[in-house]
Amino acid sequence: MCAACRHQDPMEILIFRALKEQIIAQAKAEGFDAAGFATASGSDETAERLHTFVEAGRHGSMGWMEETVERRSSPQAMWPQARSAIMLGLNYGPDMDVLSRLEDKNTGVISVYALGHDYHDLIKKKLKRIARWLAETQTCGVKVFVDTAPLMEKPLAARAGLGWQGKHTNMVSRKLGSWLLLGAILTDMDIPPDTPQDDHCGQCRACLDICPTKAFPAPYQLDARRCISYLTIEHKGHIAVEFRASMGNRIFGCDDCLAVCPWNKFAQTGCEAKLAARDALRAPDLAELASLDDAAFRTLFTANPVKRTGRDRFVRNVLIAIGNSGDGDLAAAAIKRLRDDSVLVRAMAVWACTQLLDRDALNELRAWHEPKEDEPDVLTEWKAEA
Repeated sequence: MCAACRHQDPMEILIFRALKEQIIAQAKAEGFDAAGFATASGSDETAERLHTFVEAGRHGSMGWMEETVERRSSPQAMWPQARSAIMLGLNYGPDMDVLSRLEDKNTGVISVYALGHDYHDLIKKKLKRIARWLAETQTCGVKVFVDTAPLMEKPLAARAGLGWQGKHTNMVSRKLGSWLLLGAILTDMDIPPDTPQDDHCGQCRACLDICPTKAFPAPYQLDARRCISYLTIEHKGHIAVEFRASMGNRIFGCDDCLAVCPWNKFAQTGCEAKLAARDALRAPDLAELASLDDAAFRTLFTANPVKRTGRDRFVRNVLIAIGNSGDGDLAAAAIKRLRDDSVLVRAMAVWACTQLLDRDALNELRAWHEPKEDEPDVLTEWKAEA
């Protein structure tokens, strides 16, 4: 008898209803704000959208997406024994006006999810405790995932009824808005799936229209190559000139499309599960960030998501923010990085100087530094303003 038929038995329905209630209770005890259930089988629509995304090159330099595209198409491609997915959501609604941080050009803006402890560690510990309880009480197999394996959490969460993928491609919940971190537990148990929610974006285009770099070719489509989150976090090379001014003072990620979502008005802030922001990261001084060496960078971002990006890419982002600040006093911080060991840093130090210094001061710097430079990418920045 198939799983669907078995679930029609009244006794089976009661047993699984009780089990789902127990799982949800365990999830709430761990601080999760949403829980739902989906089958672990693949979705043709999800697989098609993923292939289209990769074939169009919209994943940029994230080669791991292309390498794992087949495994991402279905949870069972990773674990054939998987039968059900338990999807959990944690509200990280901020206790601040996110967009107002963009106004102080002397400080950097770090995405809300990265203002405190690394959510991967936090959520994985919670998932493991729930999974351990489930395995012990039900004698079943389990595996946990938090954005660190080729599992497409957002489509699964939508199928599990946690919300829907909005036009910005992120999850939206009627109760939690767009501030939702996801975790998944796969199990070899056949748990009846929940009913997916309808899409409630309607005619709203707020998330599409606010994007500084126009990273959405169409509703429900993202071109990561234009996304500030991709550029500041995943992209390992130099950031193209066309995107630099649009980055403003965003130095790690971008929350604009999330922050403007109208459904956020229903999301509670200050809840127990919310990630606590470190005061030092709420509005960090750009000049101080530009001065970080590797040791100081690692100390500042201990147990924080920014640490994985590495000092050089982060300071690259900071120097772009300095160049966008319009504050000539910050030029000194950029000048100090003109002889940095990192090519990424030196190149953006040059660009920042070209944005903040007058012609005479810039020519004086060029005469001193350009003859000593042998990296083509840095020389390109010097010659761009020659």
